[in-house]
Amino acid sequence: MASGKTYKSFRYSNNLAWDTARRGRSSASGKPDIEIGSPPEFKGEAGVWAPEEMLVAALNACMMLTFVSFAQSKRLEFVAYESAAEGLLENVDGKYRIVEVSVRPTLVLRSEADIAAARTIMAAVKENCFISNSITADVKLDPQFQLASDVVG
Repeated sequence: MASGKTYKSFRYSNNLAWDTARRGRSSASGKPDIEIGSPPEFKGEAGVWAPEEMLVAALNACMMLTFVSFAQSKRLEFVAYESAAEGLLENVDGKYRIVEVSVRPTLVLRSEADIAAARTIMAAVKENCFISNSITADVKLDPQFQLASDVVG
């Protein structure tokens, strides 16, 4: 049965200008420019963001922001959130594509009850992250939870 809820649509835009060789500059109104280019393995230069890295970073950021949004709505306070992500680019049927992205967030919380709440929230993150819903890659989410009292600062 349909919920009858209506959802808004949103548009996001950016501009891209080629600079030199295999490099360019991405821009969007009111934001700092981002230098982008091919990665070294595809005849690019080190030191600039590659589209492959940007896709992995977008998924990693979306997972974090989805968690933060859900945690705020449940009034769950956490001490820290850090996440590492890695994408696997493979040639499939003659075309390169990201086939897998592993996201490994580490959350630091104040109590065992907070860890339990964070686990429940994290279980819903992948299915609610719009980037994981937008790509065909296999997304693997492997969260780690720690108590603040166990973390040496």
